[in-house]
Formats: sequence, structure tokens, C-alpha cells
Amino acid sequence: MEQQQTWDADAAQRYDTPGSGMFSPEVLAPTVAFLAGLAAGGRALEFAVGTGRVAVPLVGRGVPVTGVELSLAMIEQLRTKVDEATIPVIVGDMSTATAPGEYTLVYLVYNTISNLLTQAEQVACFRNAARHLTPGGRFVIELGVPDLRTLPPGQQGTLFDVQPGYIGLDTYDVVEQHLVSHHFSFDDSRQARLYRSKHRYIWPAELDLMAQLAGFELESRQADWTGTEFTAESRSHVSVYRIPTNP
Repeated sequence: MEQQQTWDADAAQRYDTPGSGMFSPEVLAPTVAFLAGLAAGGRALEFAVGTGRVAVPLVGRGVPVTGVELSLAMIEQLRTKVDEATIPVIVGDMSTATAPGEYTLVYLVYNTISNLLTQAEQVACFRNAARHLTPGGRFVIELGVPDLRTLPPGQQGTLFDVQPGYIGLDTYDVVEQHLVSHHFSFDDSRQARLYRSKHRYIWPAELDLMAQLAGFELESRQADWTGTEFTAESRSHVSVYRIPTNP
């Protein structure tokens, strides 16, 4: 399952849900406020900018944003909102693509680092972020915590969400540290629609080691964008890594 196939024109069209889901004000407002504060008047670089869910309102807060994005379909959807002058986008892989200039903030939201399917690519992503940052600059990652504690021996999948018209199921390959998210959408008919995406899950401790290899130090970790304490029961985290000013 190639990432270009996952994030195709159909996915780009279905990605935006204005006013609801991850586009709801209660989700977006604290995300944008948190990132704007960390940018500290400097420039921001978003890895996997997608359709601009976060980048567009962040620009609206006065933060200059450049994006890196592999999917041409997602970029086309972004261009229905803003032009290249407003949010420049470098087409490429976030583990290797280079954007011009330096930044005070690089960020990756909504589990996007897990789209890189090998540990080596994920480490390269940290190193790529470090290359773009000024001393004291920050790399922010929003990432889910693998739900393996609910996976008994012999069972390969966990149900992560059930709503009217929707069921979400993750299946795990614990040897390769991969998971496939299966999204089932349905109505009153006998037919259902399936969308799948493949990921490499990362434990917080492994993520911290990747950061150290790239020259970062962990500055803070919280369960969400509003500052909820991160605990053993947290299902996600927002981690802030910083380039030391005196390495």
C-alpha cells in the first residue's frame, strides 16, 4: 500500500470536513494557538501539510508557513483555499525534502510521522527537521499511543471508534511494528465503503530516542493541545523537541 495510493484524489476530496471532526473549532483552535505561541514570531514549516487544515488558520494568525507534501492531490485541494504565495509547498518526502530558509518551528500533526513505514525513514524525518531549524527551534509531533494493551494473544485487531455510520478498526503486525487503519462508512443500505491506511507505530520512548539521534532534547509532553497531563492512560500525545542553543 503506497502512500501515493493512500492519499489520492478521492482521499483528498473526502479529507476536509469543515466545522466537524478534526476541522471542528474545539480541535483546531487550541492546535493553532499552541503552534503560534511556539513559532514566537518566526517562520513555521509543516511536514505533510496536506490540504492545509492547520497551515491555513496558522497563516491567519500571522505565522508564515511553508509546507512539504508528497501527495499532489492533497496540494490541489489546498490550492482551492490559498495560493502558492500564501503557503508555498515543496513537493516531496518529509524525510528528505528541503525547504528554503530557516525556521523557528517545524511541526507534524495528526499521526503523520507514522506514514513513514520504516524506523530509518522516521529517524531521517527528525534529522530533516533539525536541518531546517534555528538554534533553540522546536519540532512538534502529535501522535497516538499504540493501543496494544487491549490486544490479547492471538488477536490481530482492535476497535478504536464506533459512531453512527462509522466503524474504525486497527490491525497490527507486531513484528514489523505496522498497523493498518480500516475505516468503514455505511448508511441504511446493505453496502459499506472501506478506506485503509498503513502506518508504522512508534512508542513515546522510541520517539524520544529518534529525537536524541537528531540532536534534539525533549522540552515537554502533554496528552493533547490543551495541556492535559500525559499519563499511562493517555491515547495520544503532543511532544515538543528543541534544538539546544549551546549544543
